[in-house]
Amino acid sequence: MRHRALWALAVILSLVLLMAPALWNGFALLQYDTGGYLARWFEGYLVPSRAVVYGLILFAGVPLAFWPVLLAQSALTVWVVALTLRAHYLGKRPLLLLGVIALLSVFTTLPWLTSILLTDIFCGTGILALYLLLLRSDSIGTHERLGLIALIAISAATHSATLAVLMALVACAALAWLWRRTQIESADLGRGIAALALGTVLVFGADLVVAHRLAWTPGGFALSFGRMLQDGIVSKYLDDHCPDPQLTLCAYKNELPHDADQWFWGSPLFDKLGRFAGLDGEMQKIVLDSVTGYPLLQFETATAATARQLIDVRTGEGVVNSIWHTYGIVARYTPQLAPPMRAARQQRGEISFAAINAVQYPLALAAMALLPFIAWLALSKRLPLAAGEFAATVILAILANAFVCGALSNPHDRYGARVAWLATFVLILAGLDWAKSRRRRLN
Repeated sequence: MRHRALWALAVILSLVLLMAPALWNGFALLQYDTGGYLARWFEGYLVPSRAVVYGLILFAGVPLAFWPVLLAQSALTVWVVALTLRAHYLGKRPLLLLGVIALLSVFTTLPWLTSILLTDIFCGTGILALYLLLLRSDSIGTHERLGLIALIAISAATHSATLAVLMALVACAALAWLWRRTQIESADLGRGIAALALGTVLVFGADLVVAHRLAWTPGGFALSFGRMLQDGIVSKYLDDHCPDPQLTLCAYKNELPHDADQWFWGSPLFDKLGRFAGLDGEMQKIVLDSVTGYPLLQFETATAATARQLIDVRTGEGVVNSIWHTYGIVARYTPQLAPPMRAARQQRGEISFAAINAVQYPLALAAMALLPFIAWLALSKRLPLAAGEFAATVILAILANAFVCGALSNPHDRYGARVAWLATFVLILAGLDWAKSRRRRLN
């Protein structure tokens, strides 16, 4: 009974730590994109990069002011972190779990991901779940395995970029299986593929329920167009191909901004031309023609964008008090939540990330830089093999995330921060593994 009570206390305190920013704020943290997710159920149509699956999750949390959503995000994080500790033979120690969550809460962006109404937390938890399913399946039970499959599927369904990162990891696992079949079991690889397939089914099913049509969440080519616009490729394409009666943008090529966010979210010209619905086909054409027409330029700019994304990992991007679209969506569709939303510290301008990033940003960069060293220590048998496999998984995930979000979209700090905390988790586990092996040598 005492041991169970200790576990209950550790879990409760871990949840409090992960929800601390929202509890201090007095309301769930909000961001520019939050309103777009929430509106999906109420508006009944699809918009770029706003997955209906997460919109339905937010809608389910409306009666209790979104607190169930934050609790679920935090609980899933605690669960998958606890499973990872157990998979590394560090389980059955509730105070250790609490200590790890405390370290991650202080020194990484993790609690800001679990306390905000965004899909970003599901990228990190999805990566952990896939790692456990593919490489540590011998340490988890049948019901836990089913839970991990469900978590991976939901994570993949909440954002196309998360699905792409998880697909890249599964592809790497498939290559590893072909090269050395003793490293990854075929059944585990099959479960990983099935989890991603289930995620795609969730996307199509949710879109069918809400928008009444079988379709994928739009926005992929548009986001790539934004990166190419920012890198000057769109201007070069229009200079080379205009005048062309099939290209609406020819008439406005000298009026295009050189910032993707300004183009999509603050340009009267984009609104005038019909936004995504009006320009989607043309943006797709320009993206595809530019890839084949300027391969060297595309390689250079994509590499630069990927590199920028690797170091763009600061906490708190978009957690500001001027997110008018989200405020309008909340006030329009959930007016009962408007008063507590406006009373929150975020909306009063009381949140600043300067001091937080003064600590967390350099630590995140250092942790990511040390990942290859952890993998080398494992290869040289100075650390357990599991530590090296975990480090390698996170390295691949960070690289895949940087390419997907940087080269295929546009570098942002929140895209990098959503996976950077995993590097610190690897370092913590490696340190615990080293301490454990040192104690064994001394004994």
